[in-house]
Amino acid sequence: MLDVGDFGANPAAPELGAFRMCQVRFGKAMRGSPPRRRAVATVLPWSVDVLAQYVEEVRPLHGAAARGPALFLTERGTRISPRSIDDRFAAWRAAAELPSELSVHCLRHSYISHGVEDGMDPLFLQYQAGHSWASTTAGYTKVGSDHMNKMLRAALDRAFLREEQ
Repeated sequence: MLDVGDFGANPAAPELGAFRMCQVRFGKAMRGSPPRRRAVATVLPWSVDVLAQYVEEVRPLHGAAARGPALFLTERGTRISPRSIDDRFAAWRAAAELPSELSVHCLRHSYISHGVEDGMDPLFLQYQAGHSWASTTAGYTKVGSDHMNKMLRAALDRAFLREEQ
């Protein structure tokens, strides 16, 4: 449900250009509440480049439909639906011979897990995901054994360095 106008400035990251902040208008709602709105920082430089290229080079190919607000358009120039995204993802997943349990939602889990492994602040990741509770974000996290070994090594080094001093 993203519109081109949902992207804008983030003074903290001017190097990311026009796609540095996304206004999520249809975030998951709490019980009895309307969908939550929030601003999400675009922190992966490659994603900014991909969005810019899409808006500048691909979207205009839709002609008159590209003058509308929808960011992602179908071949017919209408707003792409969540169902078509799921269907396309399933086709790519099958072509790559990946497990059928993988879904588009798994990308949220991957983003959070890679963020943890890259040292992003857990509170920042919680906000990015739109979670009210840190425990929800923690449930999304599946770090690899290499990362766990590095964390263990760092903890042991800190503990034993303190003992030696």
